[in-house]
Amino acid sequence: MCCWAMRRHYAPAATPVGPGLVRSVDMSNDRAAFNAKVIEEFRANNGQVSLLSTGPVVLLTHTGAKSGQQRVCPLVYATDAGRVVVAASKAGAPNHPHWYLNLVANPTVTLEVGTEKYQARAVTATGTERERLYRVIADAMPVFNEYAAKTTREIPVVVFERV
Repeated sequence: MCCWAMRRHYAPAATPVGPGLVRSVDMSNDRAAFNAKVIEEFRANNGQVSLLSTGPVVLLTHTGAKSGQQRVCPLVYATDAGRVVVAASKAGAPNHPHWYLNLVANPTVTLEVGTEKYQARAVTATGTERERLYRVIADAMPVFNEYAAKTTREIPVVVFERV
């Protein structure tokens, strides 16, 4: 899920960033500004993000389906057998997030996990594998149970396979 949708789970506005250091964060309703702050913190702190308390963050660089432009989206993720796994939940909204539609059109991506950066291919899980992986995500981050309950659509689960 994109970090913008996770903004209600962000750390307090005065976030400790080290001994005696606190960062003040303006949590406006500007999705691009929020995601930019998450990306900046991720890259400045070797993949550590204090703005969110839900789960670990991966940076997904993908290609826009219509624009062809490169986009970077911070997502929370779980792992399964060493693979990064994400849910396109959009916090239980009735439609899929744009980043997911971009992956369907252009599945070759770049992931940043901690200090590692690598190319991967996005594969949408189906059937019992999708159900199992959604459970892995929801067990790690229980808020995903709420998202599934809020929507009638099947929330896609994406597995990233290294290339």
